[in-house]
Amino acid sequence: MDTKALRQKILDLAIRGKLVPQDPNDEPASVLLERIREQKMQMVKEGKLKAKDITNDTIIFVGEDNLHYEKFQDGTVKCIEDEIPFEVPEGWEWVRLVSICLKVTDGTHHSPDNFPTGEYKYITAKNIKLNGIVLDDITYVTAEVHKEIFARCNPEFGDILYIKDGATSGIATVNTLHEEFSMLSSVALLKPSIGIDNWYMCYAMQSPYFYNTTRGDMKGVGITRITLNMLTSRLIPIPPQNEQRQISANTSKLIELIVSIEKSKDDVLELIATTKSKILDLAIRGKLVPQDPNDEPASILLERIRAEKEELIKQGKIKRDKKKSVIFKGDDNSYYQQTGDLIESISTWELEELPDNWVLCCLGELCDYGNCNNVDADSIAGNAWILDLEDIEKNTGKVLRKIRKNERDFTSTKHSFYKGQVLYSKLRPYLNKVIIADEDGFCTSEILPLEFANVVLPQYALYYLMSPTFLRYAKQCSYGVKMPRLGTADGRKAIFPLPPIKEQYRIANSISKCFTQIDNILSALL
Repeated sequence: MDTKALRQKILDLAIRGKLVPQDPNDEPASVLLERIREQKMQMVKEGKLKAKDITNDTIIFVGEDNLHYEKFQDGTVKCIEDEIPFEVPEGWEWVRLVSICLKVTDGTHHSPDNFPTGEYKYITAKNIKLNGIVLDDITYVTAEVHKEIFARCNPEFGDILYIKDGATSGIATVNTLHEEFSMLSSVALLKPSIGIDNWYMCYAMQSPYFYNTTRGDMKGVGITRITLNMLTSRLIPIPPQNEQRQISANTSKLIELIVSIEKSKDDVLELIATTKSKILDLAIRGKLVPQDPNDEPASILLERIRAEKEELIKQGKIKRDKKKSVIFKGDDNSYYQQTGDLIESISTWELEELPDNWVLCCLGELCDYGNCNNVDADSIAGNAWILDLEDIEKNTGKVLRKIRKNERDFTSTKHSFYKGQVLYSKLRPYLNKVIIADEDGFCTSEILPLEFANVVLPQYALYYLMSPTFLRYAKQCSYGVKMPRLGTADGRKAIFPLPPIKEQYRIANSISKCFTQIDNILSALL
């Protein structure tokens, strides 16, 4: 179920008057808007509003020709029929957002010093969500700073908060905090007039019509933004006051249901991920499929690999790796890893005792980890597959999309890869992006094509690289804060539990069947 699309549909129906039935006995919205205009003029007389606060207020009406017109403060009238996006029910009216607000402003334009603890909360765009204000990573400002900010921008319970700057612009919510707080200029503050249901106004601003048209006019080069003038000049449909309340109440109930569905969906997805992770964990421990005593032991496979490498060294086809890592069992029955002259105990390695016909070895012994063939962009054919990190789905071993060179603009050097190779993302390894190439191609240098020895099934290698054990190792060894990577040396040293080749096939087939069944169940549920 596409809950996002469902939410958008509900909001769209709400502002078109199709969510609740109209009552002919309701006071028309035109009477409400006239009362709001009178109230605002009275507030100007009483000094509660300034004259400039109502200079942009207008009156929108339908003329005798059945077209929409707008009357301005200076008495001029303009036809705005081309601005009206859709028809609304009888008794509804179109109005500029500014005309139904007592105040429209934004937070401080000078980011103040803020702290993990303090006297007054400091709200920025990151705290504004569709369902309310999120305080998970809130910061604070001093009383002195707050006093200065609050004097101009004073959010109160029930006010509308609207993100107007940056990537998340267009998100609106209602302030549910019963306390003073300060805001950054990325968030706009709108105080609805008396008679305007704040939640109806919020839902109207969340609607696809309002969201898409407003974001479509965003300005700026570095950080795009919606200016306050752009925001307040938007048209909004206003139902009778009683119908506003009904729409607000019904929409709230439906959105609460959607949120509940989304929570259930997230819980299911988390359970699915945990289940798949457990299956992989059992697989690399030799607990997913039974062992066959007739299988050729993995120790013989490993000896064969090492012998083949020694022969290639003798023939001068490859150089001896002076820093290669090997794993062996000592006289004390504990595991050790030797890298060059350095011998380290790995008795604390998290895998339990493996089956008798399995063997522990290093990833670098089984594949050409880190040895890549670089190709200039100009040397790549136009129809070649160009793989980037964004094309790989995390945690699934699947390709999201295939893009050819003539569809992707780039000048950087790429790694060539071949059908059947395992492609491993060394950048942000926690994203778990690993696939098996189903055709030849070229990839970003952040992806390592791994050619495994013929005694290692690529599908088994893929599942091991996706396992929680390897993920933890990669995370522990990664370097870099913003863009962590698994280094080549650590990648080669990674411990690899090697089963007999026939058992590798049984493991891969079993995992594939389990994952297919899980995905089918997931599709049926969602």
